[in-house]
Amino acid sequence: MTAAPEGHAPEDIARTELPGRVDVLVVGAGLSGIGAAHRIREVNPGIELAILEARAATGGTRDLFRYPGVRSDSDMFTLSFPFRPWEGRKAIAAGGDILDYIRATAHESGLEELIHTGHRAVAASWSSDEQEWTVEVDTPTGRRQVRAGFIHPGSGYYNYEQAHDAGFEGVEDFRGTVVHPQFWPQDLDHAGKRVVVIGSGATAVTVVPAMAETAAHVTMLQRTPSYVFGQPGVDPFVQMLRRRLSPAAVQKAARVKNLGMQYFLYELSRRRPKAANKIALTELRRHLPKDVVDEHFTPPYNVWDQRLCAVPDGDLYSVIRRGRAEVVTGHIDRFVPEGVRLTDGRVVEADIVVTATGLLLKLLGGMTFTVDGEPVAMERAYAYRGLMLAGVPNVAMTVGYVNASWTLRADLVSRYVASLIAHMRDRGPGIAVPVAPDGMTAGPILDLTAGYVQRVVSAFPKVGDRAPWTMPQNYVKDKFAFARADVTTDMHFVPVGAKGETLPQGAAAPAELALPGTSSNVDGSPGDVRDETLEVAR
Repeated sequence: MTAAPEGHAPEDIARTELPGRVDVLVVGAGLSGIGAAHRIREVNPGIELAILEARAATGGTRDLFRYPGVRSDSDMFTLSFPFRPWEGRKAIAAGGDILDYIRATAHESGLEELIHTGHRAVAASWSSDEQEWTVEVDTPTGRRQVRAGFIHPGSGYYNYEQAHDAGFEGVEDFRGTVVHPQFWPQDLDHAGKRVVVIGSGATAVTVVPAMAETAAHVTMLQRTPSYVFGQPGVDPFVQMLRRRLSPAAVQKAARVKNLGMQYFLYELSRRRPKAANKIALTELRRHLPKDVVDEHFTPPYNVWDQRLCAVPDGDLYSVIRRGRAEVVTGHIDRFVPEGVRLTDGRVVEADIVVTATGLLLKLLGGMTFTVDGEPVAMERAYAYRGLMLAGVPNVAMTVGYVNASWTLRADLVSRYVASLIAHMRDRGPGIAVPVAPDGMTAGPILDLTAGYVQRVVSAFPKVGDRAPWTMPQNYVKDKFAFARADVTTDMHFVPVGAKGETLPQGAAAPAELALPGTSSNVDGSPGDVRDETLEVAR
């Protein structure tokens, strides 16, 4: 049987009625949305702004995920807001602590009053004559419209209502409980139970050691080996600095150190992949037997072809060494009453199966966009600086890094958007729309071979092969590029009040991209890229 998800109590923090019109409408009240709203108001004092949050509580994915051991998958000195230093002890922080941090930031910055929970932005229609968006919003009391001069979706790209279904056969035959981490039932008791966690990504690497402390035994069942990398949960360098420096100075120094390490390994993986692989495997062999590393942690791909999972304080290594958990690598044939049967005939017995098989992606929170009566085909749009869409006026989105903390790029995006809005308010344009040049070669906006990305990446907007249409996975390069960015490059402006002007369309991107493919996403087993669908804004 499958365990049903348990809901969370509404936060009910909205203090004001949602206005009928605002200058800027921010969608999402997680890390991206709160950060964007702060930066926009910081640069544009007095601007009329509202934040819509579809769920009953703020915090985004930090409120959604409630599985055992849930934590950050990046260090908090790069994941936290630059304008509000992280002062928690742990560099890899528990999910509840991150949620408290996000909500405290919204409260202290005065944004809490502007958040409207239970308000889902469904569709947006642009009128060039009116120079504004009309946004359809589902509220607790019914649907209503809100007009906005500028929209900034900060809703990430996860589907909160549905998770990826890998299509395993025979689930109905299983005598135990099946649960997906995205919908974790808070009353699930795994003490003394045999647990199988299907998957080897960040969620599985988190859940396995957390459950292993009280479960009878935990098995991490993966079809392809994956890289993991240990790091201290409490950073001794930071603790030393805190005895001498202010929180802001500590945050800056920790960022420099951590970014330097991340940049070194990522760039090495791109330029000398064998050397990067050796570093990762050498670190693993310090903690686990060579035969375990060779069989279960030596992938057929290179480091950073997929996101590198953190193992704080070696917790995963510890439960494996102590026999509390094990790793099994093999392809699943089907579920059977006593557990999961593999294609080689082995049966992994279980009382509880956790399907940590990935997430579904949902672009811009599932909003649909129409410009002057024409639906926007997201898969044909080039992404300007990875944050606006060619041919779509007065909208900016947040897309973070795949190889570093999401917030690093989210903050650069927010500051650019704040500057663009200030430019429009100061100089008089009522419309800003990027125009893609002809002749660009398209690439994926999310450059990862992970299955959950490859299943749907062609339906996302594309990046180009020249500035400002590229999106380098490099914070240092981006930091300098955004600091020097000219908001007028490849941007078409229309004065306030102008009517009857047709917006330029520019070049269209190809709807499909060739997939690089790895043995983990195109090997013919359940969960491949072959049959997945994506909710996209059209």
